[in-house]
Amino acid sequence: MGTVVSAVKGTRDFYPEAMAIRAWLYRVIGEVSTSFGYQEYDGPFLERLELYAAKSGEELVKEQAFVFPDRGGELITLRPELTPTLARMVAQRQKQLVYPLRWWSFGPFWRYERPQKGRTREFFQWNADLIGANSPESDAELIALCVAFFRRVGLTPNQVGIFVNDRHLMENLLNGLGIEPERHREVFRLIDRRDKMTAGAWEEYALSVGIRATQLDDLKRVLDDRELWRESSSLQRVFAALVAYGAAEYVHFDAQIIRGLEYYTGTVFEGRDMDKEGRAILGGGHYDNLVADVGGEPLPGVGFAMGDVMITLILEKYGLLPPWNPAPADVLVTVFDNEHLLKSLEISQVLREAGLRVIGYTEAVKLDKQMRYAHRAGIRHVVIAGPDELAQNKVALKDLQTGTQTLLSLNEVVAMVKAQASVG
Repeated sequence: MGTVVSAVKGTRDFYPEAMAIRAWLYRVIGEVSTSFGYQEYDGPFLERLELYAAKSGEELVKEQAFVFPDRGGELITLRPELTPTLARMVAQRQKQLVYPLRWWSFGPFWRYERPQKGRTREFFQWNADLIGANSPESDAELIALCVAFFRRVGLTPNQVGIFVNDRHLMENLLNGLGIEPERHREVFRLIDRRDKMTAGAWEEYALSVGIRATQLDDLKRVLDDRELWRESSSLQRVFAALVAYGAAEYVHFDAQIIRGLEYYTGTVFEGRDMDKEGRAILGGGHYDNLVADVGGEPLPGVGFAMGDVMITLILEKYGLLPPWNPAPADVLVTVFDNEHLLKSLEISQVLREAGLRVIGYTEAVKLDKQMRYAHRAGIRHVVIAGPDELAQNKVALKDLQTGTQTLLSLNEVVAMVKAQASVG
């Protein structure tokens, strides 16, 4: 046997068990999104690099994007995120769309990162955006949508939380600390790295980028103040709206939430595991200029993204993934012999049209072999249609779980299998 060619590093093979989780996640995301009036959309998997160069950040474009020249020499990238695509799509039909837009998507993305637990180079992501509404209550709606998803999958406020901040609030505070506006982006990066470094290393890093010792003390005091949100009229309205949504128990203020993407301009938020590791599950925020940056007229928006890899790990950790049913069908219709092969296929189709999942065996092999296949595949019910059964216009239904075998009409087969499935 030759060497099996391995998958590309950082990608995943979706065998049926993994695919079932992905399909379930997509279904739940769709149900939650549509319950808030969001419509599903998607964009191309390939985009021009210039779409990301302006607003997604230098690290994403230069280090994480899969970039290649097409045959004409134009730089193309596999999409690393969806918001710039959304902005382009809105800009293209800006005069035709009805605002505010509520759109959601779940699809594949690619980033050239070091594969590790919870992070792959190819991943699926839920994106939801509200465009054309410009109020703190609009920002709160997206946070409430995240909370609705957490509740739908069974995650409690003790297990996950959403941490909120406001970039305008932080800009005003940095100004008050004597940090010039042109240095805010650098200080935001510093704040964003606080939880990723030891306290000593972070303070050394702060001093190395020009933060004075007195400013550093004031900055630490600000970052540790859990009541700081009360100084932001916008955040006051966000938290009041979250109470109205019944979502407040999941939401917390955290001045260290900055979000790395440069197009966020107001409210920013992250969903996190509440354990000591505090792994990020989702992130989003308010943006004002993205549509204009791709050639459209200015439109406010707020959105978030949640990757499938980390949320699956979190759900697995808390025992909330749906049980895996390996059976590909409810019933296997066996073939008695070559003479009865077409009759067995006909029976398969009748049962299928009655609403059952049915595999019709397509070879006249020994019955024992067909039974072993059903057992190994996890198929509980087997239909045997030999001359004796067919002479009575019936079939034998064997229950491999109980070992019982009953002579039934096809209508009775359907009724019995459905009844046992509802009990099981």
